[in-house]
Amino acid sequence: FDNSATTKPCPEAVDAVRALLENEWGNPSSVHRLGVQARQALTRARGQVAQAMGAEERRVFFTSGGTEADNWAIFSAAERLGKRGRHIITTAVEHHAVLHPMQKLAQQGFDVTFLPPDEAGRVSLAQLQAALRPDTILVSIMLVNNETGHILPVRRVFYGAKRKNPQIITHCDAVQGFLKVPIRISELKADLLSLSGHKIHAAKGVGALYVRKGVRLTPLLFGGEQEHGMRPGTEPVPLIAGMGAAAAELAPTLAQRSQRAAELRAYLLEQLSPLPGITVHSPEDGSPYILNFSVANIRSEIMLHFLESKGIYVSSGSACSKGANSGVLEQFGATRAQADSAIRVSLCPENAKHELRSLVQAIAEGQATLKTAK
Repeated sequence: FDNSATTKPCPEAVDAVRALLENEWGNPSSVHRLGVQARQALTRARGQVAQAMGAEERRVFFTSGGTEADNWAIFSAAERLGKRGRHIITTAVEHHAVLHPMQKLAQQGFDVTFLPPDEAGRVSLAQLQAALRPDTILVSIMLVNNETGHILPVRRVFYGAKRKNPQIITHCDAVQGFLKVPIRISELKADLLSLSGHKIHAAKGVGALYVRKGVRLTPLLFGGEQEHGMRPGTEPVPLIAGMGAAAAELAPTLAQRSQRAAELRAYLLEQLSPLPGITVHSPEDGSPYILNFSVANIRSEIMLHFLESKGIYVSSGSACSKGANSGVLEQFGATRAQADSAIRVSLCPENAKHELRSLVQAIAEGQATLKTAK
């Protein structure tokens, strides 16, 4: 139940990685047969990832993961447009891969506006319109919040920003949304979009950044001419092939998988309802894959380790926070005590209802036996 932290690689991804490691292990920049085979695999994977979101193949650039994709998008946009303006807009509930680069830019003299969610737990279009300025150069908003599952109104916000100033660059961290909620680049109005392989049942160590045609980025790294000169370094073709295979496998069944996740989430809510002291922080219309709730008077880490002792794995929030309170729940209206006792259950369609019953039973046992938080 910690699939927002990482997912189990699907058989198709594993097979693709193994095939490239064992049979087509050449450098895709080499001109001999092994190199050509690797380059063909690279091209195939690029097309698979692009097709899954309705993008042009040449607009997908592979990275080492979602963090690099976020950093590249933000720092490069700021560097290229910094002479035109110094104002950037993001939200207060972004992943640290966005928040920390924004804080770094603020230290460098950029004026960064961190929009808080409104009373409904969302960033409103009115908030954006009030924040936009003539010197705004970048708007960066995540698609799905990784801790609560809130789906942010990216499309409306980006349309609003572009209407105000078509030259504003729009960036979306879609790591928790890709292949879980529908994404069509032509509708989203995102100039830049970040993806991660290990969130979609591929391997760790690979991600991608979509860059709209006409948007010019400076490389984050310097060296060779790989990825059309945009991301130097020999491509990890086995990992990339695995990401492509996972995208090709999951994309056609997105609706069915989301429906299955929604059924599991609803069942979990039903099973939790008789328990005392449960406060749900995830919205009804959020991602079907995430349910965040507090268990009153029991700190998150205490309940987490109690569940782990029974072979049940959940988290207390973002894995990148390593158990620390990120502040996201409080931004969405939770009290500090609720945030300190929060549990994030992140589902996979392969989960079963009997597993959810075991989870709820274990939580009930924890409520009966664990010391209360002070």
